[in-house]
Amino acid sequence: MSAISSPAGAPAGTLSRLLSRHSGAIIAAVVFAALLLVVDLVSAGRLTYFDISFLSSGGATSALAAIGQTLVILSGGFDLSAGAVISLVNVVLATGMDPMATGSSVVLWTLLGIGVGMSVGAFNGFFIAVLRMQPIVVTLSTMFILQGITLLVMDKPGGFVSPDLGAFYLGDAVEGWLPMPLVVIAVVLLAWFWLKGTRFGTALYAVGSDPDAAASVGVRVVLVRFLVYVVAGGCYGLAGVFISAQTGSGDPLVGNPLLLSMFAAVVVGGTRLGGGQGGPVGTVFGAYILMMVVNILLVLNVSAYYSTIAEGTILILAVLAGSLSHGSVLARQFRAARARLAAWRAEMLPSQIDRIDRRLRIARDSAGDQPVPRPPFHVRNAETLRYAAPAYVCLAVVVIVTQIWLGRAVFNITYWNSLFVLSSFLAILALGQGSVILTGGLDLSVPWTIGLSGILLAGMVNGSDAALVYALPAVLVIASLVGLANGIGIVFLGISPIVMTLATNGILQGFALLYSQGTPAGFSSPMLRWFMTGKIFAMTPVVLFMIAFVVFAVLLLGRTAFGRRVYGIGNSLRAAQLSGIAVGRTLILVYILSAVCAAIVGIMLTGFSGQASLGMGDDYLLPSIAVVVVGGALITGGRGHYLGMLGGVLLLTALQMLLAGTTLPYATRAILYGLVVLGAVMALRERRLQ
Repeated sequence: MSAISSPAGAPAGTLSRLLSRHSGAIIAAVVFAALLLVVDLVSAGRLTYFDISFLSSGGATSALAAIGQTLVILSGGFDLSAGAVISLVNVVLATGMDPMATGSSVVLWTLLGIGVGMSVGAFNGFFIAVLRMQPIVVTLSTMFILQGITLLVMDKPGGFVSPDLGAFYLGDAVEGWLPMPLVVIAVVLLAWFWLKGTRFGTALYAVGSDPDAAASVGVRVVLVRFLVYVVAGGCYGLAGVFISAQTGSGDPLVGNPLLLSMFAAVVVGGTRLGGGQGGPVGTVFGAYILMMVVNILLVLNVSAYYSTIAEGTILILAVLAGSLSHGSVLARQFRAARARLAAWRAEMLPSQIDRIDRRLRIARDSAGDQPVPRPPFHVRNAETLRYAAPAYVCLAVVVIVTQIWLGRAVFNITYWNSLFVLSSFLAILALGQGSVILTGGLDLSVPWTIGLSGILLAGMVNGSDAALVYALPAVLVIASLVGLANGIGIVFLGISPIVMTLATNGILQGFALLYSQGTPAGFSSPMLRWFMTGKIFAMTPVVLFMIAFVVFAVLLLGRTAFGRRVYGIGNSLRAAQLSGIAVGRTLILVYILSAVCAAIVGIMLTGFSGQASLGMGDDYLLPSIAVVVVGGALITGGRGHYLGMLGGVLLLTALQMLLAGTTLPYATRAILYGLVVLGAVMALRERRLQ
């Protein structure tokens, strides 16, 4: 019997596999066509060439950046520094480009922008591929380093980009027929198709699917991963050139809002988080889908504040749709658990709990029925002391330098009171973010949980002490619901913690903008203001609260069943499940704890400054991770102690106070935080078994 063939002559089975392999891109293309029809229907008139050209330029920046992000995700990684690269390239062009630049200069500056992006990619690739560090923490640190460098180049919007750049990238390749943005994207996609056909392209998919299997057949995994970040950086650099052409000026924060839409475009385009499946073609359609959704909302007179809510929601729904398309619920849960184990445990040694249990068993066997004597304190806590002590040693060094360099009376109670007050915010965040990290995750929704909580409290209190009675519980309950949503998405829906909390952060930003209408109203009550700035015998009241909170945090993580479950999950998720730990419930409680801690910080910041502001939590994301890592916790989970985290809090706060007393610009703090996290992770990580 002859084989049934497709119209093109290919076997039906081959065509079916081809359609299945590219189903994500095909679905994205169909959704794109449907939305284009909707745009045509809701618009005042029929779509014209001008409308198509406008739409093509509107989504080009996000599409170009998302192509780079797609390559990283295909390799099994994440890149949180993409938006910061775009901002850096933008300010470099705005400050360095000749306003009278000609066509040849446009090419040179384009190459410069791509080169800047590739340089950052090489930086990321070195730490991730060569030193085998976690992509999340490396690129997050790089993001803050680049933000600091960007602010050093340009601390506020301004500058001027040559009009020739805009004329070239926003004009027509063929007058009246073909917009230049589509040509640029097409050229990048053609480069991808060529790259995909090379050995590197094959190796990229192999590394993303199973790096160990790829290495066993001779794939140079380190080189592939390094080159992926370099090529991705070039895409971000080109996106920075394109957005410079659109704006005609510089803005040090221009790339920040693109991070959420980038990940959403990748997922909507059918690329699987975890690597090995998908491609940039679907990503381009995904980027334009997101852009058209926002445009449709604007045409329907829906507030622009809904845009981040829409992007976050689309990201979550796209992840769920992609998971459902891969098979049954049980299969999806198995794949999600396997992916989390592969991503979170890349550098884990056998768990500390296993080692301790092994030692205890050996001791019991050797002693027979005799009770095992309790080891002395320094033996029982040797590992904690080993990793937490450096933070306190460095704290002592910073205090001494502060005394010598600035002449500060560090032995005066005023200095220590200020240190503890400023440390209180990070000390509270360290419990929430630290608990999440101990389980092997990260909470990227901290910034806008802080921001929304502060805005809600200021609006409800509006200077009234009596209103605190209901405002404080209301804000904490809302934060608990945010943490519950994160936990449910991660545990029951199988969404990656990074993606889930990033999407939640965007949704919370939209709600904060809607509630405040872009301008937060209200102000702190006198009692809350006194709590954060008043005095009780030369000591601020919040310091007493901080002492009590530290005792609570130490007992919670070190002396309760909840704390033991957190460490158990972080050491080995599978072992925790087999030992009967309620993993799902514990993870949900961990994310609720993180959200409540962030809400408390938002409340405290409102009392400290007297009012709330948009973006008041943005400066606390990396520090909340930095203090945990500097305090000796393992970024992949399972190791760490709250007292070590507290040492990290005090160290970074003392260092911040030292820098504040110098003439160094504020931007150096972001650079410092990024470098400190990279150094701490590199110094304190556990080595992979040979």
